[in-house]
Amino acid sequence: MSDATDTSKPLVVAIMGPTASGKTAAALAVARHLPCEIISVDSALIYRGMDIGTAKPTAAERAAAPHHLIDILGPTETYSVMQFRTDALALIEQILARGNLPLLVGGTMLYFKGLQEGLDHLPPADADVRRQLDADIARFGMAAMHARLALIDPVTAARLPPNDSQRIQRALEIHALTGKPMSALLALQPKPTLPFRLLPIALEPSRRSILHERIATRFDQMLAPGERGGLLGEVAHLRERGDLHPGLPSMRCVGYRQAWTYLDGASSLDTLRETGIIATRQLAKRQLTWLRSMPERIVIDCVDGNPAERIVREIAAAGTAFNR
Repeated sequence: MSDATDTSKPLVVAIMGPTASGKTAAALAVARHLPCEIISVDSALIYRGMDIGTAKPTAAERAAAPHHLIDILGPTETYSVMQFRTDALALIEQILARGNLPLLVGGTMLYFKGLQEGLDHLPPADADVRRQLDADIARFGMAAMHARLALIDPVTAARLPPNDSQRIQRALEIHALTGKPMSALLALQPKPTLPFRLLPIALEPSRRSILHERIATRFDQMLAPGERGGLLGEVAHLRERGDLHPGLPSMRCVGYRQAWTYLDGASSLDTLRETGIIATRQLAKRQLTWLRSMPERIVIDCVDGNPAERIVREIAAAGTAFNR
């Protein structure tokens, strides 16, 4: 990410981390010490009506500090990295103009990457190529398609898990359209210069087992009936709209796709719990892999001590004039 030592530029702080690492709590604690506004960097929090399964900040939490990019779309809509970058840059400028500290908080690492590195200028989707790739996926399976990608673009294949169908297909599509590996095309594109210095702070567990325990506990809390019927009640209410289906990005969010399968009668409650927890752990593992690719990040243990106190110290050390 950008050089946080360039004091000629205003400071922006990123609080990153895997799911259940305590990012929201840490950001709110920081906001009690510094005049902050929180910009959500979460591809699930953008959707209205999806509160329980996304662990969305409560009304009280959102009242404690200004929040942005939460509840901005309906679950039938889509939101791209390009849209996030445009919105985030505009919000950062506005927050700085108000004399507040922008806190970018979340775990959608692709959004952080898009903000820092800019947007690629790759060829747009081609319907004919997509249809052929869809047919190949149906015929050969994703493992074979990942192997195909490894032959033509080993760099991209190495960073994509074999079940990441969307990105594997996109990389194969780009090669089919250009005859060149996507990684080679991306390497030729210049990196943008941000108008601010970004202090990247990562909440990471010193003991993965404790993060796994947190994930299981939180998923059980989501499944608890509660006032609104818990996660199952929330998804049942969403299904009643009649315009949603499992293929939408919103319904592919972890927890929602497992609840949808259960409500279809295709799994038991025990299976829902097991698959939901496993999927959340896999998400956390991918997020930690992304974070490890950012050597300039400041790592703070999210399972021991008080992360917020350390974050405030890091902000002070970065030379910000924010104080109370």
